[in-house]
Amino acid sequence: MSTNEATNATLMQVWVWIQCLCFYCRLSISQQKAFKMFQLTAGRVGSLLTKRMVMAATSTSARMSSQGHEVSDHADMSLPMYWDRLDSPLPDKPFQDTLSASDKGLKQKEKGPWNQLSNEEKLVLYRMMFNQTYAEMNKPSSEWKTVIGGIFAFMGLTGLLIIWQRHYVFPPRPHTLEDDWKAMQIKRMLDMRANPVEGFAAQWDYEKKEWK
Repeated sequence: MSTNEATNATLMQVWVWIQCLCFYCRLSISQQKAFKMFQLTAGRVGSLLTKRMVMAATSTSARMSSQGHEVSDHADMSLPMYWDRLDSPLPDKPFQDTLSASDKGLKQKEKGPWNQLSNEEKLVLYRMMFNQTYAEMNKPSSEWKTVIGGIFAFMGLTGLLIIWQRHYVFPPRPHTLEDDWKAMQIKRMLDMRANPVEGFAAQWDYEKKEWK
């Protein structure tokens, strides 16, 4: 970490502490006690969770090592890497790093005139450098079928879950949502002349017994 980054981090910590102090000063005595209790509880919970996470990670790595599994290391992104990308036709390294004796001889022959190379040798040289051609990278895949199938499967499972919940989990539909009950409720509101000026009852013609 550079000096500027360390200074910025220190200033950020000081600013956070100042904001907490200002917030603490604006609280009443009872609120300050509650805030202290909250800080202590949050600190204990945070330390407990940190210890649990460290212990879980340590036990997992130890268990994998004891079972003979190798723990994968992080890839060094500073080293040259190979990729197949349409927007970057020249990767940092060839596809094949280790070459056999015949491949090394073919690479030496590559340094000479290319009209002495056969089409099969040119194809082998290409496959040493690249894994896929542009035609292979542009070839449409059937991945969309998997995506569509997964979506429909998820929708089907969700529908089955909703049907099961409606039969065994959700309570029965209230009788107040039935059409007959709604009609009786509207009739009662009209009889009570609810909001007769500009509201519900104002839209009803009491002489003709119909809506205006």
